[in-house]
This record gives sequence, C-alpha cells and structure tokens, in this order.
Amino acid sequence: MRATLHNFAKNLDVTDLRWMPDDGFSIGRLRIELLSGLTVALALVPEAVAFAFVAGVHPLVGLYAAFLVGLITALIGGRPGMISGATGALAVVMVALVAQHGVEYLFATVVLMGLMQIFAGVMQWGKFIRLVPHPVMLGFVNGLAIVIFLAQMSQFKVPGTMVDTGHGMGGGEWLSGQPLVMMLGLVAATMAIIWVTPRITRLIPAPLAGIGIIAALVIGFGLDVPRVGDLASIQGGLPEWHIPMVPLTWETFEIILPYAVILAAIGLIESLLTLNLVGDLTGKRGGASQECIAQGVANTVTGFFGGMGGCAMIGQSMINVKSGGRTRVAGIAAAVFLLLFILVGSSVIELIPLAALVGVMFMVVIGTFAWNSLTILRKVPLMDAFVIILVTVVTVMEDLAVAVVVGVIVSALAYAWNNARRIHASTRQSVREEGAKVYEIHGPLFFGSADGFAELFDVENDPEVVIVDFADSRVVDQSALQAIEAMAAKYEAAGKRLQLRHLSRDCHRLLNKAGHLIVDSDDDPDYELAVDYDVRTGVLGGH
Repeated sequence: MRATLHNFAKNLDVTDLRWMPDDGFSIGRLRIELLSGLTVALALVPEAVAFAFVAGVHPLVGLYAAFLVGLITALIGGRPGMISGATGALAVVMVALVAQHGVEYLFATVVLMGLMQIFAGVMQWGKFIRLVPHPVMLGFVNGLAIVIFLAQMSQFKVPGTMVDTGHGMGGGEWLSGQPLVMMLGLVAATMAIIWVTPRITRLIPAPLAGIGIIAALVIGFGLDVPRVGDLASIQGGLPEWHIPMVPLTWETFEIILPYAVILAAIGLIESLLTLNLVGDLTGKRGGASQECIAQGVANTVTGFFGGMGGCAMIGQSMINVKSGGRTRVAGIAAAVFLLLFILVGSSVIELIPLAALVGVMFMVVIGTFAWNSLTILRKVPLMDAFVIILVTVVTVMEDLAVAVVVGVIVSALAYAWNNARRIHASTRQSVREEGAKVYEIHGPLFFGSADGFAELFDVENDPEVVIVDFADSRVVDQSALQAIEAMAAKYEAAGKRLQLRHLSRDCHRLLNKAGHLIVDSDDDPDYELAVDYDVRTGVLGGH
C-alpha cells in the first residue's frame, strides 16, 4: 500500500508554486506585476457583473466568484500568468438552473463541480488536452475572440433598459445619436492610446494607460456616458461562509448532477485550452493536471462562499500577458485589487466609463483572433480548414465545450478515414517455407481498415499455407482481432492454414491476451527470431 501511494505521488504533475519562480524578485518586476494585476482587476469588474446578470444572480455573486477563483488559481494553478474568474461560458449554463431551482442550488452545483474537477486533476486527465488538434485550437481562439466581441455589444445599450427574460438579462434599447457617437469615439480613443503607449513608454501597461486617461477625461469634463456604476453597485463586504441551503436528498443530487458535469467539463476545457495558449505566449509548458486541481479547489471553496464559480478567462489572461504579467503575483494582485474595489473603492470604480473597458476588450479581440488562420485556409488540407471554421462557428452558436468535442471527433474521424485508406498488401512466395504464400501488410489494422483488410486475400486460389507478415503494420484494436479471426476461419473452412509473422511486442501481447495465438516452443521473448504463429479461431466468434 505504501509503495502504491509513493508511486502515485511520484507521478503527480506537481507545478512550481513559488510566486516568482523564474524571474526572481526585483522592484521592477514587482511593479510590472502589480500594475498588470490592477489592469486586469479593472477589466474584471464589468465582466463579472455582466456574467452575473446572464446567470440571473446578484452582481456580488459574480464579483465574489471572480475574487475567490482568481485568487486560488493564481496561488496553486498550473500556469503563472493565467487569470480565472466568472465566465460567460459557464453563466449561460447556470441560468436555467437558477431560474428553475434558485441560487442555493447553484451554490451546491458549484461545489459538486469543483469536486469533479479535483478528481479529474488527481487522475491526471488534464494530459488528454494534448489530443486537441491544432485546427481545433485555432477555431477555439477565433470563436472565443468573436464571443468576447459580441459580449461587449451589451455595453452599447441604454443603461437600465435591460430586463430579466427568465433566461438571464436581455433586451434593452440601443444607444443612438450623440450618446452613440460619444461612446464610439471614446472606445476608439482608448484603442488608440493602447496602441501608441508601448511606442512611448513601457513604465505602465498600455491597457491601464487607456483606462486611466479616458476615465480622467470623462470625469474631468463631466461627460454623460455609461459608466460601471450604471450596470450595478459593486459595493459589498467580505464573502461569508455559507453552506448551500438545499435538502441533502437524492432528488437534489439528481437535479444538480447534470449541471455539475457540464460545468466541470466546460470549465476544464476552457481552462486547459487557455493554459496552452498562455504557454505558447510565455514559452512555458506543463501543469495541466495541477490546473484541474486548482480549478476544482477554487470552485469548491467559491460554492461555500456564495460565488457562482468560474474558470480561466482567455480575455483577461491576454490582458495580463500583454501587460507584462508572467508570475503568480499578477493574478494574486488582480484578485486583491478586485476585493478592495468591492470593500472600499466602489465609489471610484463606478465612475469609470464603460467605453474605456470596451476599448480594452476590443484590443484583446484583435490580439486574440488568429488572423493568420484566414490566410492558411487555402494552404492546409481541406479537412483541417473545415475543422477551423466548424469549431469557430459552433463556439459562437453553442458553447466552447461542444465546439471542442465536435472538432476533436471530426478530426479523429478524418484521421481514421485517412489511415483506413492506407492499408494494402504485396504478395510473394515464401523463401523459408516452400509453397507458402506471404501477404506483406502495409498500414495499420484497426476498426476503419478491417473491411479493407478482408478484401486483400484470395482464399479460394491461395495455397495450403498463407503467412501474413505484419512487419509494416500494427494490430490495434478488437476490430482488428475480429478481422484476423474471421480471415483465419475462412482459410480453416477451406482446409488451409493462416499464420502471422513479425508481430511487434504490443501486437503480440494483444493477440496472445485474446487467445488468438498458438505459441510454440520456438517463440523468442525478445523477437530475435522470426516466428510464425498459428491462429486459433472461434475466440471472438468471427465468421
């Protein structure tokens, strides 16, 4: 038992949890991280409030989630530089639960969601994110950039005109005339400041400069434009320990389980894909399973403190990375600043014009969208181009989890089809066994190529002994075993023998375990001898 636990602990994907693991402490680095965290915190406020409205809960429920999830994942997450908080991808799933059963059931669901994510991390399932093909990643990035852009459209509506539709906040009157012109002008000015600031100075992050300058102009000249305070008041106290007030019954479990599974899956997929994206930008890899555990712990804790849960936020992570945030300090600072806004700074933060924050997010959209994907569509294989477009569209129309699953399935089927078409055989007379015919198989034998494998043989006209040489092939799955047995049965019915040669170690193990091989005394465990194996039929009922 002790040895088992030791091996389990040894294999865990443990991430360096130091606050500044690579850069080391310096005043310059600390300044960059703190300013980057402040920029992220300012951008988090309207996002958290908006997503709370989408989920149909009080704005503080979203803000507490942004604080707790952001803080915990910054402390123990798998990738320094990532930012997590309340997200729209989760909010759109939560709204139906809140509408039907109330917010207490949401808190219970978030706790169960977190426990599932912890389990996924302990089981090291985060490594399966490697199975996501690059075209799916491009589609994910493009789709999420479009989603971020569309999410900003609600800021171009007259404050106070949005209504509760029963499925979150919706409707509302669009700005028009001078208010719209002023809003667009301030957004454009913010984007221009963000674009030009790095060319003048790097003392402060460009997004922070954009927010600060536009806010000063609006407040100084008393311009009548929508502000953060028009969304909702963000003033509140510290999050309090709160056990979800739901009956501890099987019926409750049946209600929250489907939502918890969907939320856990969406949260992990979005977090792990964001982790890979941030890793590409910062040149750091690893930490997938650790990130699963961190997301799980964060959501479990958040559910007990009245938060709506969350996951990694690609938009905020991009703001952080582009602002120079590379360590855990930036994420910690963002969470702490957000809490300070709630406790003591609400009156100031509520004066910030929404146009400045929209401008920041528009620059995030421009930086996130993989513009090169538009030019490579004609250069990559047609199926890859189709997957990029498909994942982008499904991300916008449905949600991220569905888009990624669909993209992976389509990519896997395309890969299987291409491999299925590769199987073929060349024939020759056996040199070692007089009169025997050798089929040299090329290409993998699996479910997709099983039918093609059966078409390679000429049972009626073949000699009494037929040798199938797998030197350039692999026996992959149960369908392959079935195909071999079925072919051996046909030869057996015709009074002939089918033998297998040059099995790789894993193919030999697979066939022997299934009981197909008749292993003779000449079998060499290191396969230094070319041994022919007879096939035992009737094991899987092949015909």
